[in-house]
Amino acid sequence: MNVGVTPPERQTNLRLNDGRSLAWSEWGPANGLPVLFCTGAAMSGSLGFGADALADLGLRLLAIDRPGLGASTPHPEKTFASWVEDVRQLVTALGPRDATAVGFSQGSPFALALAGRGLVKAVALVSGQDDLAWPSLAPRLHPDVAGMVRAARQDPAGFEQSFSRMATWDGLWQLILGMSGERDRALYLSDAFGPAYQRALREGFSQGPQGYARDLVNALGPWLVEPEHITVPVDLWYGGADTSTVHSPDFGATLARRLPHATHFLEPQEGGSILWTRARDILVRLRSRATAPAASPHGS
Repeated sequence: MNVGVTPPERQTNLRLNDGRSLAWSEWGPANGLPVLFCTGAAMSGSLGFGADALADLGLRLLAIDRPGLGASTPHPEKTFASWVEDVRQLVTALGPRDATAVGFSQGSPFALALAGRGLVKAVALVSGQDDLAWPSLAPRLHPDVAGMVRAARQDPAGFEQSFSRMATWDGLWQLILGMSGERDRALYLSDAFGPAYQRALREGFSQGPQGYARDLVNALGPWLVEPEHITVPVDLWYGGADTSTVHSPDFGATLARRLPHATHFLEPQEGGSILWTRARDILVRLRSRATAPAASPHGS
């Protein structure tokens, strides 16, 4: 299966105002419209998507290593607000081009934070982690996920420390495989994809587990901007065969209703790997959003 996974075409970094380094991997034309990729849990930016579609669409994919992951310097008190400030400096360095964002899995609230602070013109959330503490979702959560949400909200520092002591890249890889359905496992274990995914996880843990643990606490805590206040268009993409318990328990339906300008796609035969199996469709939609004069009405 060709899912557009190739090694990064370019890898670079930006020295931030406080002296830290923000690193990212790139694919596509250097003068293309920027697409800021907010990766999944503990992933570096070395695993991209849709590489075979970027040149045709005139898009430049930048997969960012969040602070503490990959080659980006840790932030001692990383929050959604500090993430937005880091990316604001990157967007400024890129020049006056309309940027968009893609959030995969745990990267979704990070992508929405960029939208809520006006850094991107449109967002695609793909197999996105929902706002898991939203009350109406509580009855649908897997008991393990509900317990994790409670622990992270009640004692964020303690939860982060405890998680840091036990998290490893291989343990996370095994967890991903264990939560995946047959369609996703077939892709994740394939020779063309599995090594690249594992490499991204190894790189994500290269500075230790603290960056991942901090991201998890942030993702399970209060989001920077409530979805109801996000004014840019958001496409939500979910696969009906996605069996992960840490994405959305209702495949994004509740989150789509909370977003003022959302279009919700639920593809019954796809899994959580829809980011790779439907990459061109996702990017085509996102490009149309970036070049549209105004936000579209609420979809379903």
